[in-house]
Amino acid sequence: MADQALLSNDAVLVGAADPLPQDALTPAREAARERVETLGLPGRRDEYWRFTRPDAFLAPDAPAVPLPEGDGILFAEVDRLKLVFVDGRFDASASDALELDGVEIAPLSEAPWAASLYGSLEGRAHIPVPRPFAALNTAAAVEGLAIHVTGKVSRPIHILHRSSDGTADALWHHVIRVEPGAEATILETGIAGARQNAVIEADIAEGGRLHMIAAKRAGVPELSLGHLFARVAEGGTLKSFELALDGRVMRRETVVEMAGDDAVVHVAGASYGRDKGFHHDDTIFISHAGLRGESRQVFKKVLQGGATGVFQGKILVKPGAQKTDGYQISQALLLDDGSQFLAKPELEIHADDVKCSHGSTTGALDETALFYLRSRGVPRPRAVVLMVLSFLAAALEEIEDEALRTQVADRLDEALTEGLNDGGAA
Repeated sequence: MADQALLSNDAVLVGAADPLPQDALTPAREAARERVETLGLPGRRDEYWRFTRPDAFLAPDAPAVPLPEGDGILFAEVDRLKLVFVDGRFDASASDALELDGVEIAPLSEAPWAASLYGSLEGRAHIPVPRPFAALNTAAAVEGLAIHVTGKVSRPIHILHRSSDGTADALWHHVIRVEPGAEATILETGIAGARQNAVIEADIAEGGRLHMIAAKRAGVPELSLGHLFARVAEGGTLKSFELALDGRVMRRETVVEMAGDDAVVHVAGASYGRDKGFHHDDTIFISHAGLRGESRQVFKKVLQGGATGVFQGKILVKPGAQKTDGYQISQALLLDDGSQFLAKPELEIHADDVKCSHGSTTGALDETALFYLRSRGVPRPRAVVLMVLSFLAAALEEIEDEALRTQVADRLDEALTEGLNDGGAA
C-alpha cells in the first residue's frame, strides 16, 4: 500500500496547497487515488525502475535550483500561440488569447468534455507495467489544459514553462482530443520548477494527426517526470520528439495504443548530458492492435563527464495485428570512459505476418573520421560537434516540419559547442 502521507495536500509531487476542488474531474481523481493505493509507489527492485532511482521523486522536499533567466531562444521566432505556465500553474495574463481557428483551448477546470478523457488513458496504461507516479498525478492535478482539435490548425500551440520559485514542485495534466481529419502541432519548452510531474493524455481519432515537440532547457538541474499516454484510431498519426539538454534526473514514459488499422506512431528523442549528475531515462511501450500499423522508436543519447542514459523500449504486437511494421533503435555515443548507457529493448509478437526489428548500440567517436575532418582543416572541437550532430540526425529527422527541425538542430549545435569547448571530448 502507498504511504497515505504521499497523497495528502502536502505530498511530494502534488504541488497543490489548497484542497482539491469538487468538480467534474472528481470521480477520475478518486479512481486514480485508489490506483495509487493499490499499486504502491516504486522501489529499486521494481523491474522498470532498476536503472533509475525513484528516491529523488519520493523525497519530502525538492532540492533548490537556480532560477533560469529568460525564456530561452527555441521557437521564439515561430508564429505560434503562446500559453504560459508559471511553477506549473496556467498564467492567462502572460499567455495569448485562447483563440485559434481549428482548436478549442481552455483550462482543464473549464472544459466539461475533458472529464470523459481525464485519467482514462492513464488508467489503461498500468498493464502490464504499473505507473504509479502517473496515477498520483491524475489523483492530484488541478492545473492543465484541455485542447480540442477540430480542424487543421495553422499555427503551433506553444506551451511555455517558467519558474519563479527555485524549490517548486510543479504538477500539471493536459488532455488532448484530435477529431477525425484534424491536425495540430504542440510545442513545449522551459523549466517549471525544481521538480515536476506531468501527464499528457491524447486521443487521436480516425485520420487525425498530432505532432509534439518538447525541449528541456539546458543548464538548469531539474528532476522531471513526464508521461505521454495516447490512443491512435484508424489512419491516425502521432509523431512525438523530445530534446533533453543537461538537467539532473529526467524520466519520460510514453505509452501508445495503436487501436485502429493503418495507424502511424513515431516516437523519438535526442539527449546530451555532460556531467555525472545527468541521468536521462526514456521508457516506451507501443502496442499494435490493428492491421498495417507502423511504429518507430528512434532514440539517440550523447554522454560525457560521467552522464548516464537509459532506454527501455517495447513493441507489443497483439493477435490479429497482421502486416505490422515495427522498428526500434536506441544508440549512445560515449565521449569518455566514465559515462554509461543502459538499454533494455523488447519485442513481443503474437502475429505471424509482421516486420519488426530492434537494435541497441553503444560506441565512441570514430577516430578515423575525426582524423579525416581535422586533416581537412576543421578544428578538433568543431569536428567533434559535426560528428555528434551526424550521429543525432536520425532522431531529428523524425520532426516532420523542416523549419522546426532546423531550430532544434541549431539549438543542439549551440549546446554541443558550449559543452565540448568547456572540456569534454574537445
